[in-house]
Amino acid sequence: MRSTVVALVVATVAAFSVSSSAAADAGHAAAQDAMDDEVQRSQVPGVLGQAQDGGGVWHGSSGVADSRTGRPPMPHDTFRIGSLTKPFIATVLLQLEAEGTVDLDAPVEHWLPGTLRGGGEHGRSITVRQLLGHTSGLYDFTADPRVRRETFGPRFAAHRYDSHQAASLVRTAMAHPRAFAPGTGWGYSNTNYVLAGMVIAKATGHSYAHEVERRVIRPLRLRHTSLPGTSPRLPVPHGRAYSRLSASGPGAGAGSGTRAQDVTTLDPSLAGASGEMVSSTGDLVRFMRALLRGDVLPARQLAQMKTTVPAEGGERYGLGLTEYRLSCGTTVWGHEGTIQGSRSVAATTADGSHTAAFNLNADWSEGTSGLVEAEFCG
Repeated sequence: MRSTVVALVVATVAAFSVSSSAAADAGHAAAQDAMDDEVQRSQVPGVLGQAQDGGGVWHGSSGVADSRTGRPPMPHDTFRIGSLTKPFIATVLLQLEAEGTVDLDAPVEHWLPGTLRGGGEHGRSITVRQLLGHTSGLYDFTADPRVRRETFGPRFAAHRYDSHQAASLVRTAMAHPRAFAPGTGWGYSNTNYVLAGMVIAKATGHSYAHEVERRVIRPLRLRHTSLPGTSPRLPVPHGRAYSRLSASGPGAGAGSGTRAQDVTTLDPSLAGASGEMVSSTGDLVRFMRALLRGDVLPARQLAQMKTTVPAEGGERYGLGLTEYRLSCGTTVWGHEGTIQGSRSVAATTADGSHTAAFNLNADWSEGTSGLVEAEFCG
């Protein structure tokens, strides 16, 4: 009798493994097709992808990493991840909350007195939690017309190596009225995370870069992940990054006939804690997988990170984490990131059993949702 039961269990496990592997293979094949389509349809130079599931690690790529040499994207290539920096910053603040150092419901004024007094704002009405969840109503400094011209528009070449201080970026935002009263709506604003980085520095006595490295990068052995600060160069190996430099911002396209320009080297301090980081698809998979499996945050803090409110495009946003409800009924968690010449996404199932990351070495594509849909819905 026992041998019969064992045989049935073994047969069931084997059948499940085959079926899971087949489903994963279908997802990878669909993701590869989606990457090929992105290169053809959006005319981006190249796309790089990686996924990890029960069947192991899958690598995919399409197009070229360097338009001059024709070199293809490689698995260990580094690239700027833009707003994928935000889950790292949110993780540090949630760790500080778990340690009793930071109260997320304390006003920003407690840590940064006087910082939010301009533009009709006041730091006592905005909490740290509202910064992380984009419910503060603060104006996004990257929407400022001058900033647009100098970062994504025609004046980029003259300003690509300018360095920026966090306080200056906040002052730019404070010159504009808020979108809504704190806690009464949702609006994506990079100003929130510049302020979050400032709170980390005030609470710990160290820069947010130091705390991200100490608390996340080193423990998870993210060997291709870094915070460059004001350094304009990417760590090797890396491809090239391309932009059509539309003052309307990333995703605007600037017209399909507009010549793409190489924007690989730039000073990322304009993004600061809202988007300066560099990583690889493998490191993003490792980070997102560890985060959702509970290896980075205590259960209470991870639950807070996953407590969401309605956001744009039918998505929901927590604290530095987006909830994507896909067309096939699967829910994944992650974040997208865009900076000059680079658009990235990382997403994982709630248990971390299936994780994927993609990078486009261009900023004019409409987005990365199709890649995520393909990988997880197959």
